[in-house]
Amino acid sequence: MKIKDKSASESAASEDQLVLLAGADAEPASSHIGPRLRGYFLTGLIVVGPVAITLYVVWWFINLVDAWVKPLLPQAYLPDTYLPFNVPGVGLIVGIFGLMVVGATTANLFGRTIVSYGEMMLDRMPVVRGVYRLIKQIFTTIFSKSGTSFKRVGLVEFPRRGIYAIVFLAGDPPHEIEEKIGGGNPLITVFMPNGPNPTTGFIVFVPASEVLPLALAVEDAAKLIVSAGLVGPDQQQEALRKLAKAKAAKPVPEEEPVV
Repeated sequence: MKIKDKSASESAASEDQLVLLAGADAEPASSHIGPRLRGYFLTGLIVVGPVAITLYVVWWFINLVDAWVKPLLPQAYLPDTYLPFNVPGVGLIVGIFGLMVVGATTANLFGRTIVSYGEMMLDRMPVVRGVYRLIKQIFTTIFSKSGTSFKRVGLVEFPRRGIYAIVFLAGDPPHEIEEKIGGGNPLITVFMPNGPNPTTGFIVFVPASEVLPLALAVEDAAKLIVSAGLVGPDQQQEALRKLAKAKAAKPVPEEEPVV
């Protein structure tokens, strides 16, 4: 009897754990079929929705790269010429390989010379020059291994005292700005994103002493902004898992034998 009671308690604890992690309340046994079916539908939506959207985005990106790269390839090198169906991903593979070849070429003196001549030609074009410099600086800053941009998260008081907003620390401001508004105090450039669209926001120069650094990862802060505060950091999810494990490990009191 103890073995049966133990297995039953473990099964009930595992069910409670799944319910707790899903963020839903367990339905009583006497509930109607409608609310139970609704719970099944929402659970299936939570499981299938992220997978379906991820696959759709990946499929869209592959088709986009194929539409750019495939027209540049000779028909003799395309598998679609010899197969009765379309083969997705060929353009993506060729594009990745082409980027590797370009990177390997620019690593030597010959490649750097070609790149320098190309940049010299672009610098002589009035409109293209500014666009190229801006885009190159953005790519260099984002993909630089030694850069510190957008690798830290902080809080600033906005829009008034006592109310805080999440910001991404972008680095030191330009020297002219720090001289005119710094007043001898160090400033820091922060990006204050708007939720739920973090691609828009404000670039703010604030005193470094007014920025409260956080140990929060940039990915977790982005999740918090995009979800409008609904999806918290992974630390909160880990706390839920620990709570579920603690609930599952709680011993079930044994029933007294009936005499």
